[in-house]
Amino acid sequence: MFAISLGDDGAELRPLEPHHAEEYLAHIDRGRDFIGQFILLAEVSKDLESARAFLQGYAEKAAADTGRIYGIWSDGTLVGGVLFRTFDARLGTAEAGCWLEEAAVGRGLVTRAVRVLIDWAVEERGIERVEWLAASGNTASINVAKRLGMARDGVLRSNYPYRGVRQDTEVWSVLAPEWRAARKAHAAR
Repeated sequence: MFAISLGDDGAELRPLEPHHAEEYLAHIDRGRDFIGQFILLAEVSKDLESARAFLQGYAEKAAADTGRIYGIWSDGTLVGGVLFRTFDARLGTAEAGCWLEEAAVGRGLVTRAVRVLIDWAVEERGIERVEWLAASGNTASINVAKRLGMARDGVLRSNYPYRGVRQDTEVWSVLAPEWRAARKAHAAR
């Protein structure tokens, strides 16, 4: 198992695999209401069997090279995660996403973790476009897209029914040349 440091605060990014199902479910249970504000993740994993099935689905996506999921651990505790919900190396596109427990908010964990994912996707896998979709009301997620230097492509109006209400979805993206230029500029500072 590998772990990638996310900085001096001890946070780590690690693959989130089916054998983590109990730990993952405990994490979801701690953050269920907060995580579930904008995404279905909390509703997908309601018990150990469904949590394991969710993680198994991503293990199968990783094996098929169509998606990936990683956990964010802080002080040895799983507090959130990032993923490639979709990943298409042939077309050079991927959609990144995230979730986090409320107790871990405000420390830059998601931004740091997604940077690792995008660096890998662009530099190692040749991904040309990374997308980020967020409910228009999810300002925390939109702020991550901004911190990552993504451009707002537009809004898909009333495209996503969530808990009985149709939501607007903002589409953000970064292209490989933009990502490389921003990383180069950041490194020069």
